Amino acid sequence: MSELQVIAGIAAPLPINNLDTDQIMPKQFLLGIDKSGLARGVLYDLRFDTDGRPRERFVLNRPEYRGARILLAGSNFGCGSSREHAVWGLQQTGIDAVIAPSYGEIFYFNALNNRLLLVSLPPADIEALVAEVEAASDKQITIDVVGERVVSPSGRRYAFSIPPRQKQMLLEGLDMIGMTLRQADAIDAFEARHWQAQPWARIDLPAQQAKQAEQSAAS
Repeated sequence: MSELQVIAGIAAPLPINNLDTDQIMPKQFLLGIDKSGLARGVLYDLRFDTDGRPRERFVLNRPEYRGARILLAGSNFGCGSSREHAVWGLQQTGIDAVIAPSYGEIFYFNALNNRLLLVSLPPADIEALVAEVEAASDKQITIDVVGERVVSPSGRRYAFSIPPRQKQMLLEGLDMIGMTLRQADAIDAFEARHWQAQPWARIDLPAQQAKQAEQSAAS
């Protein structure tokens, strides 16, 4: 995975409160057994009409927001069911960050664990950003992950904070497995102490050897 210190790109305003994971990734797109092919389903019912035709007025279908990397969203974004596909689908469409006042709890941790940056700003700041982006010809926003600030098209800055663990994952290009492997020595040491104290619990020991270990520990 690549390091992610700055996210700069077109920001698409989607200020809908309580936009849940069922809307972000509808159930009919959850039939695969892996993470691939989810981009088509993202916000499907908002992007397309009942005949499958793109809704021209929907923000992600408008030419000026094509290729957006950032979503400016409403409160409680990602509430609803725990489907991680919502995060994977957003990333597959090219979304690297969401800026919103608040998030559904499970979606929040699913996103951070997959290195989708979630920025929390007060509602008034989101409203100001949406208004500025909609009015600007240059709709690019910059998110400085290191400095923890959002820079609007006009240069206005908004401070935010990221949990240290997730910030390290973004900056060093690590997923949850990579972060866990950073503790490999401590994990190995814990395992050694555990088996030394309770050798009879090992299922890979022959029965006679396990019984001897249990008797030895008891004495």
